[in-house]
Amino acid sequence: MTIVVTGGAGYIGSHMVLALLDAGEDVTVIDNLSTGFRWAVPDGVRFIHGDIGDEALLKRALSTGDCEAIIHFAGSIVVPDSVADPLGYYLNNTVKTRGLIAAAVAAGVPHFIFSSTAAVYGIQDEMPVFETARLDPISPYGTSKLMSELMLRDTAAAHDITYAALRYFNVAGADPQGRSGQSSPRATHLIKVAAQAALGDRPYLEIFGRDYPTPDGTCIRDYIHVTDLIAAHMAALNYLRAGGRSDVFNCGYGKGYSVLEVISAVERATNHPLVVRDGPPRPGDAPMLVAGAKKVRERLGWAPEHEDLDEIVASALHWENRLKTKLAVS
Repeated sequence: MTIVVTGGAGYIGSHMVLALLDAGEDVTVIDNLSTGFRWAVPDGVRFIHGDIGDEALLKRALSTGDCEAIIHFAGSIVVPDSVADPLGYYLNNTVKTRGLIAAAVAAGVPHFIFSSTAAVYGIQDEMPVFETARLDPISPYGTSKLMSELMLRDTAAAHDITYAALRYFNVAGADPQGRSGQSSPRATHLIKVAAQAALGDRPYLEIFGRDYPTPDGTCIRDYIHVTDLIAAHMAALNYLRAGGRSDVFNCGYGKGYSVLEVISAVERATNHPLVVRDGPPRPGDAPMLVAGAKKVRERLGWAPEHEDLDEIVASALHWENRLKTKLAVS
């Protein structure tokens, strides 16, 4: 049986493909390469260059009838961009996901794993935030993902398909073996951007707001190593295969770090200070988001192995150095 990975040439998707291959799975990748890279997909993996909004492409890709699960990463993820272009985000993240779900139902795909986000929670009064918290996104990005979750919920109630929606907190780091990492030049993830600034690929690091209601005034996030996140996806796949019921799961560690704490970690790793500038708060940014991650551990048996912030930062820096070589020869 085949596992179809949408967005498999991107940051998180490429790590998913590697983990599936390591587990001996048969993998097909669908990616339009708008933000992904063809070289991020290993040789021997079935690759379809196209957009998930192409209904005919999806029908062909799933026509063999041997797709056991779709793991869906393709989409747009930059919160401020979603505020500026809400319709674009609803098209890319919601409308196209609706088409993908419809194609899965038509082809009889039994399982669907969805890349969701902690942005569905918006601003919460209590931390950590658990899956039972109110869903109140403050950006079109978060709303676009929540709408997709609701479509999956209703579709699973009406059709023979089960799903797991994984609500990511802040994904960072790179494959410990150096096979993949965050490669998009327009990435906005703090640890990625800080690594670029530390290595001279950016002139400075901008801090977006210092007057949030947090201990040091900067935003606090729960940073999860991409390898641990992918382990949660593998656990979700096995859970659904074993007959687990459809559900949503937070993916984080239950501990948050501020922007200034992340900067300190990068400075420790490189042994020199970063050039930092202050900027205005970004639209759609919550002051604090920390995962209540009890369910993913208990229900899926997930046990993270890369929780240390210094390890996450070190892997990101290592990947940035490797990426320069990859981009030079690609």
